[in-house]
Amino acid sequence: MSEEAGQIAWRPSPEMLERANLTQFMRRYGFADYADLNRRANADPGWFWDLLIRHFELGFSKPYSKILDLERGPEWARWCIGGETNIAVNCLEKHLIGAGQRRHAVVWEGEDGALRTWTVAELDAAASRLAHALAKAGVGAGDAVAIYMPMLPETAAAFFAVLKLGAIALPLFSGFGPEACRTRLQDAGAKAAITVDATLRRGKPVAMKAILDEAAKDVPSLKCVLVVERLKQAVGLQAGRDQWWHEALAGQPTSFPARAMPAEAPAVLVFTSGTTGRPKGTVLSHCGFMAKVALDFGLILDFKAADRLFWMSDMGWLTGPILLVATQLLGGTLIMAEGAPDYPKPDRMWRIIEEQHVSFFGIAPTAARAQMQHGTAALKARDLSSIRVIGSTGEPWNPDSWLWVFHNVGGGRAPILNYTGGTEIGGGIAAATVIHPQKPCCFAGSIPGMAADVVDETGRTVAPGQVGELVMRQPSIGLTRGLWKDPERYLDTYWRHIPGLWVHGDFASIDADGFWFVHGRSDDTIKVSGKRTGPAEIEAIVHAMGRIAEAAAVGVPDEIKGQAVVCACVAGSGEQPGAALAEAVAKAVVQGMGSSFRPKRIVFVSDLPKTRNMKVMRRLVRSAYLGQPPGDLTALVNPEVVEELKARFAET
Repeated sequence: MSEEAGQIAWRPSPEMLERANLTQFMRRYGFADYADLNRRANADPGWFWDLLIRHFELGFSKPYSKILDLERGPEWARWCIGGETNIAVNCLEKHLIGAGQRRHAVVWEGEDGALRTWTVAELDAAASRLAHALAKAGVGAGDAVAIYMPMLPETAAAFFAVLKLGAIALPLFSGFGPEACRTRLQDAGAKAAITVDATLRRGKPVAMKAILDEAAKDVPSLKCVLVVERLKQAVGLQAGRDQWWHEALAGQPTSFPARAMPAEAPAVLVFTSGTTGRPKGTVLSHCGFMAKVALDFGLILDFKAADRLFWMSDMGWLTGPILLVATQLLGGTLIMAEGAPDYPKPDRMWRIIEEQHVSFFGIAPTAARAQMQHGTAALKARDLSSIRVIGSTGEPWNPDSWLWVFHNVGGGRAPILNYTGGTEIGGGIAAATVIHPQKPCCFAGSIPGMAADVVDETGRTVAPGQVGELVMRQPSIGLTRGLWKDPERYLDTYWRHIPGLWVHGDFASIDADGFWFVHGRSDDTIKVSGKRTGPAEIEAIVHAMGRIAEAAAVGVPDEIKGQAVVCACVAGSGEQPGAALAEAVAKAVVQGMGSSFRPKRIVFVSDLPKTRNMKVMRRLVRSAYLGQPPGDLTALVNPEVVEELKARFAET
């Protein structure tokens, strides 16, 4: 580990402090400092969020009569009572006046080098045409519309078209296989889907329409599929259901005024997996999502209207929708890129930064570790001086990779704005800012309005340096409105571990100097290359093969991906454990979840470690793989399996 770890690596210059959005905000409203802002926001959250909405001039077609209602308790807080709004109005339609409509909204580069730029007016026109086409197909307010697409200008249009209609955007990760898509389409009751014929990944076409067709076989609710012609690949069009995008939009009007929606109406449904059960559907509202994004990017992460933001992501994870809403809400430009960050050449990201004059660059620690393998020669051949700030989220940093990015990408002058939260939060809980000094991997602390803390199992704040649970002591406007059709699971997952507190599931600590650090998940969630899933989802795919009796999937540390998947399996009756069966399991996981989730190791055992009430103890699979002490085994009904696991993992 570098000697710089644990030391202050960056301090804001007087000029950056003066120009910071946070500085201007605190000066305008009379806050003494960041701590004072946090104290007052926590003391009166309704007042704070109302102030924020007015500061960013978030438009409501019908003003709300009350900002916050806690009658049903903090778990079921209601916001902007009686108000009506629409994210699409605030992101697109309010900017269609004067020169604002000529601003570059999105700039796109294909993996094959193709380039396209859409202005705000062009993005709104495409979204409006699509909204008319979807309405003609019978899609209306409250209907779920899946967006299964790579990052394209049409993806942005699809997202805003759905919101204009008052329908619910259901983003799906473009790397998902049929089973992962099917589960989410079924749970959402998706009425329509938008996809592409195919997309490029590392120079090879990936037939996304074919994957969607396979997933849709068991989704009777799906009545309409629109297909963007990205690679001019031949696809089958199902009569009465499927239509080419360009044909559906031909002749449609270029204006579709967004429908006024109740402020708390669902806008985005993003599925995120926990440690057990089916994926969890998080529900982000119109007022909540845009207010939270305005706070996080417009204040905390210092995004400015002049910024050109480049952060390789995907619409299927919350980062994608957040980037799209943030850039359009705050008047900036989103740089979008199809495919891999290091293909066709390892310096692809650095070239894009140079050519597109990127000022706000985002990178996940996983991507940074992958880039480190390529060295710095190609990076240093590029001019990255346009970078003003570097954003980061996805999983915890390690000091060496943080310092590598800080020195080689940011030139030792651009701060790394670490940002942690989740889909259920609608954004971040804690973040670094441009007004605070930085240690490698650190956060400045709680984002105002989040009332974040680090506590022990009783809910008491832990001592400096002690690791505890990251929690919130009050609800935020951006929180999920329960879980999709599963209120009890919502309460069990977040609110019942420590009564009265939102328990996020991350371990964190605050050092003696007041710097915050996040240490990873405190549950069994698996996060591969920043993509979060639960073991149950992977195990269900393995079980569906019909060749495996039982399976346990765990995440283990990986230098490149952050985590990799390891599986312990019990072979089915008549099956021969060995390399051939392991390869079949690996292929099934890849087909169902995508290539990132290909297991790093698969072993076969006679049984899985189970408690006396027959719950699988996945932590013992993980500890056996890592060669760590197994801990308390008193609850095990079959402790002999632990030694068998150790023996199997010890085999080369």
